[in-house]
Amino acid sequence: MTKTLSFKDNFARLIALPTVSSTDPALDQSNKGIIDFLSSGLADLGFVVEQMEVPGRPGKFNLIACLGKGSGGLVLSGHTDTVPCDPDKWRQDPFRLTEKDNRYFGLGASDMKCFFPIAMEVIKQMDTGRLQQPVYMLATADEESTMSGARALAESGRTLGRFALIGEPTGLKPIYMHKGIIMESIVVSGEAGHSSNPSLGKNAIEGMHKVIKTLLEWRDELQRKYKNDVFEVPFPTLNFGSIRGGDNPNRICAQCELQIDLRFLPDISIEDIRSELRQIIQTALTGSGMQVETSSVFGGIPPLQTSADSEIIRLAEKLSGQTAGAVAFGTEAPYLNAMGMETVILGPGDIDQAHSPDEYLLIDRIQPMMKILSGLIGHLCLKENRNVNAVN
Repeated sequence: MTKTLSFKDNFARLIALPTVSSTDPALDQSNKGIIDFLSSGLADLGFVVEQMEVPGRPGKFNLIACLGKGSGGLVLSGHTDTVPCDPDKWRQDPFRLTEKDNRYFGLGASDMKCFFPIAMEVIKQMDTGRLQQPVYMLATADEESTMSGARALAESGRTLGRFALIGEPTGLKPIYMHKGIIMESIVVSGEAGHSSNPSLGKNAIEGMHKVIKTLLEWRDELQRKYKNDVFEVPFPTLNFGSIRGGDNPNRICAQCELQIDLRFLPDISIEDIRSELRQIIQTALTGSGMQVETSSVFGGIPPLQTSADSEIIRLAEKLSGQTAGAVAFGTEAPYLNAMGMETVILGPGDIDQAHSPDEYLLIDRIQPMMKILSGLIGHLCLKENRNVNAVN
């Protein structure tokens, strides 16, 4: 990526670089190629560039680039990875940017490789000599799988800007809240035996039935106790996503596994909800003679709640013309907030396109996104009026 490349050329190069992240080692890929590409382009634009290898994740890197000096400023952040894809289900090459029907198609086009060339096009057009606060570009690893890139950054103890924008697909709507997420594995262990005599064993499927019944009752309790109408689904959700158990109809099942997805509101912590969940599960099998073990499928994503009165939220509302809202999907924003930033999620893509065959970005979203970024940088980092009410 250089100053001489057009927005479309830069976008095409990013789409062409495969950066799948997955908890399946057979599908997981390094993101070093895209980090090197962005590093070169940002250095050409005058940024001081640093690559940060993610501890315990060989081949995975974060990129931290800074333009200007000062202790505040604005971080423009995005993740470099995509989910896996099945090319046979696409009508065009997922690793080639295709322009058609006022859309750009490609894996990551919406979520969220479009954000980097848009942000850099804005920087190209900016008079950097007028910077009073720094502009950062942050590119992270493994958002789609483990959040290891954002976690490592938050755990590093470093500070970046005062404000942050993450260009996740929100349809240009500012987002200041999202739910937290945990995914847990529950394994019930019984005892195998011949099905002709139930007393010969302990059926783990029946044990899991008790666990599910208890979890359904707990879900109802959570939904009565917690509610926030800012969310489309205003209460916590609990999804039974996968269940496996047994090996033959005439054999008492010795083991059964259930995997669940639990999404909870910002006034609940990961630690508290996970502890309560595990206690509920243990009580479900008291006296059954069966054992139950729980483990985390991944570390979880904390809920996000940036103050609705934050300067960046109010600016984003004015610049986008939309009232800030909430979403049910998770992002890296809680980790940036934990570093002392006030973070808004706002990007040109659509979440309905994310992770789908023939993923695309609407071309008419590009210029409005550039205008929003220009307005944020102008207000927060350049020699311009910092009165929120003066933003047009």
